Amino acid sequence: MSSINRKEFIKKSAAAMAGGIALSYGCGNAEEKPSAAVSGKTYEWVLVTAWPPHFPILGDAAEKFAKSVEVMSNRRMKIKVYGGGELIPALETFDAVSQGMVQMGHSASYYWAGKSPVAQIFTAVPFGMNTTQTYSWLYYGGGLDLWKELYAKFNLVPFPAGNTGGQMGGWFNKEINSVSDLKGLKMRIPGFGGNIIQKAGGSAILSPGGEIYTNLERGVIDAAEWIGPYHDWLMGFHKISKYYYYPSFAEPTGMIELIVNKSAYESLPEDLKEIILQASSAVNNKSLAEFDAKNTEYLEKIKNETRVQVRQFPEEVTAAFKHYASEVLGEIRSKDELSARILGSYSKFQERIKFWAEISDKLYYY
Repeated sequence: MSSINRKEFIKKSAAAMAGGIALSYGCGNAEEKPSAAVSGKTYEWVLVTAWPPHFPILGDAAEKFAKSVEVMSNRRMKIKVYGGGELIPALETFDAVSQGMVQMGHSASYYWAGKSPVAQIFTAVPFGMNTTQTYSWLYYGGGLDLWKELYAKFNLVPFPAGNTGGQMGGWFNKEINSVSDLKGLKMRIPGFGGNIIQKAGGSAILSPGGEIYTNLERGVIDAAEWIGPYHDWLMGFHKISKYYYYPSFAEPTGMIELIVNKSAYESLPEDLKEIILQASSAVNNKSLAEFDAKNTEYLEKIKNETRVQVRQFPEEVTAAFKHYASEVLGEIRSKDELSARILGSYSKFQERIKFWAEISDKLYYY
């Protein structure tokens, strides 16, 4: 930085600090500047989730979001939360909010591939960006604007509202040593991951979380992908599975969404819109931190307290997954102009951020 630029930077920084101090003093005296009038109208909304009732971390995030909104709005907005199946089936959350049956939903976008295949990108992309990189793309790379554009067609407004972080590859009762071992495999796995398994010669099955254990125990499925060590332990998969593979070829991150009926959202005053934004952002960050802490603890339990074999996918299998992932994404990119723009934006940002990750983060992964 030249001496001229340095002086200008210092000058601007000092001015900004002075302005901030003046603003804070000005706001400290209510008599000097009256606050804007706030409408006394109250709102009682319903939020449905794709998770079982009171589901740890994810269900908790929806409850915490609702509580934060109520407190920050001084009880002008109250949100009643229902778990999947309590009011509507878990996998009907999207339609319920879109059609205005309820005002809000908490879910993952890859459940809605039947509505728009490219929607899955807003949960995770196989061999795509990690969580912090995805956040960067959403908030500062145009991703969130594209998400809003896509969902507007369904009368929805999306907000990032949770993240699982990187996930595991899944539970298997069959050893995976080569690509041929995937032939005929029946696996519970949603989104892009399911497309990849199908291309590898297996069958992808989408079922609610509450059905996975029974299906795996009875042999209806041979393998299942859920979330990560903490939730997988709570589901009891370690009791009925032999192998726990990593890493997730489909979910290097796991973005969770808050979806709001667009018509209802637009009827809100500006302060309540801002409260929804800030409350969803808070649970977005805190849920990620909790996932990382709990997954660390429970992976140790799985390794030390069970007979489960924790294994890495063989290089041959990972290479095949990567090849099929490229095919899947290419097919979705070709579907329509918006899909092409979304995947183009994602891919370009991923390519650009790689260099920064190489020199800033990679050393500390080991």
